Amino acid sequence: MTILIDQDTRVIIQGITGKVGSFQAKIMKDYGTNIVAGVTPGKGGMEVHGIPVFDFVEDACELNRPTAAFCFVPAKYVRAAAFEVIKARIALLIITSEGVPDKDMLDILHYAKRNGTRVIGPDTPGIISPGVCKLGVHPDKMFIKGHVGVLSKSGALSYEICKNLTENGIGQSTVVGIGGGPIWGSTQKEILELFFSDPETRAVVMLGEVGGSMEIEAAEYIRMNPVKPAVALIVGRNAPEGAQMGHAGAIIEGKEGTAKYKIETLREAGVLIAKNPSEVVQHIHNLRL
Repeated sequence: MTILIDQDTRVIIQGITGKVGSFQAKIMKDYGTNIVAGVTPGKGGMEVHGIPVFDFVEDACELNRPTAAFCFVPAKYVRAAAFEVIKARIALLIITSEGVPDKDMLDILHYAKRNGTRVIGPDTPGIISPGVCKLGVHPDKMFIKGHVGVLSKSGALSYEICKNLTENGIGQSTVVGIGGGPIWGSTQKEILELFFSDPETRAVVMLGEVGGSMEIEAAEYIRMNPVKPAVALIVGRNAPEGAQMGHAGAIIEGKEGTAKYKIETLREAGVLIAKNPSEVVQHIHNLRL
């Protein structure tokens, strides 16, 4: 099994006629992802790489029964695009756009919660279940099928870690990028719950960073549910308080936001701590999965 996506996932791409949307849609389709439709207002009736394009999500849903949507639209249009997906009761929405206004994200998450849509992102590379389905912008050659679940705030860091795992013969069940914050559709704890319930996932690698308290909540969940081994790499150990380190959510405010506090809390919860990608690989090897 995988989490969130599988071989039966039916995908629509919002913004498929744009340069990035078209390029990434072809890569996902070539990987084997079942993209059933694209949506761009005013472009209905077109085809992109053999994928039919519709003006509205509602129109795309009538014939294609999508179960997931990937949003490539510019940040200022994300709220309207997301509301279309949620209104159509599509189960999964992935928002890759950067710079979505916080108020818009709060509106999206409130509406999504009321209507049963899980949101991943914004500012996320997406999700990949190697060899099964790719719903994102991952460089797929860095990933191979296996039994280690990976969740990350940083797309680039997840690529680096998975490249190291792959080069050492360690495959991944699913890799989830939750996005850079400061407001997240799905948290580390929520993704951990899915991994811990997935029989194919035998261990989890959690990639975190300074800022916020999400890793602390994840540590508490692991402490209360020690059902699978977990390895964590927290970046930004030398970041000064008040500094923003790349992501909008990576701003250190108070003790809980520091890498030191997060590492200590995760270690106390039984999580194996890595200082670099090589140590992540070593910890996984030592688990003898």
